[in-house]
Amino acid sequence: MGLQKYNKFYKIERKFIAKFAIGENLLLLARKSPYQGPQKYSKSINSTNKFEPASNMPFKVKSTPFLSFTLLLQLLLMPGYAIFAQTKLVFPPRPNYQNLASWAASPFKQDPSDLCPKQVKYPFNDTSIADVFFIHPTSFTEKTDSLHWNAAWDDPKQKEKTLKNAIKFQASVFNHVGRIYAPFYRQANIEIYYTNNLQKAFQAADTAYADVRNAFLYYLQNYNHGRPIIIASHSQGSTHAIWLLKEFFDTTDLKKQLVAAYIPGMTVRYSDFKTLKAAPDSNFVGGYCVWRSAEKGYYPPSLPRGKEVVCTNPISWNLDSTAVDKTFNKGAVLLPFNKVIPKATGAQISNSILWVQKPHFKGSRWIKNKNYHIADYNLFYLNVRDNAHLRLHNYLLNYAKNQ
Repeated sequence: MGLQKYNKFYKIERKFIAKFAIGENLLLLARKSPYQGPQKYSKSINSTNKFEPASNMPFKVKSTPFLSFTLLLQLLLMPGYAIFAQTKLVFPPRPNYQNLASWAASPFKQDPSDLCPKQVKYPFNDTSIADVFFIHPTSFTEKTDSLHWNAAWDDPKQKEKTLKNAIKFQASVFNHVGRIYAPFYRQANIEIYYTNNLQKAFQAADTAYADVRNAFLYYLQNYNHGRPIIIASHSQGSTHAIWLLKEFFDTTDLKKQLVAAYIPGMTVRYSDFKTLKAAPDSNFVGGYCVWRSAEKGYYPPSLPRGKEVVCTNPISWNLDSTAVDKTFNKGAVLLPFNKVIPKATGAQISNSILWVQKPHFKGSRWIKNKNYHIADYNLFYLNVRDNAHLRLHNYLLNYAKNQ
């Protein structure tokens, strides 16, 4: 029954979805990547040095949030902001990425990322010369206690939700263009984006990113071998992808291997990266694409907007406010997975929000929520799929010219 069932499929209540405005909160206002300074990755892509194995990574991640003086005063004056409380979270055991079970998707096993809707132009391809590193969004949306803000990576309930939802409906977008690597990780509870307790939010987010970072290091050391890389993510996954891009690509030689980064569902500003650029069109190589979807005429109240906030139109792949008709939408994939819905919606950027028309399909009249965050990929499934293929093609052409 489309988006309504899709929301239920994620088991997130409508009243929560109505205020679901990931992209701006005190966590992101005050936060820099937890890995800055001497720990920052700076190895050449041609280096023979060994990466630090996952087994040697620190269990507890320590970081100091960056707070402007003005923001600090605001926090101190706000009642209930106990940011200096000495509250320590209890973390589950970390995953070992030498173990295939620690990967939600891998070319070395069958998983839902291998699936394709029947009408796709390019089927699943396990022989691609590129890799896709996919970071899944939050499935840990249940209420939790005051000590456990990170899900166990091998929690059966969270694994099932991640595989049946994010890996099947999002990661599969890229299964023609590259071999997909998607780690399970100790994801943070959704509350990190809304809590007043910054200390806990930082601890939970750092722990989640530590796993993503370990997985990426293990991937680089054992699987990449100089292959082109696509970074893809959604929502919380995009929080970690932004940090990953800053640390590993923005100012390092590894940038030469980046085909593109698709990081929808999170706020990105043009100033967030030093060298990486927002892709200005469908052909650009080595940049990033980001969008946050909502029904035309609606601005999610908590999402930041303005000229400094990046928004990509995932139909035209431009950054301007030109409206693109739904006839150029190659196909959405909602529920059921095997049904492609052509011309599902057009798209137009309005003040950094991607406005879309309410899609029409069986049961769509029951959809009342105007924030389409949960369907950022799915409304443009085939457009994203084809664009990733196009950017890889251009990357390989540029690579050949420079040899």
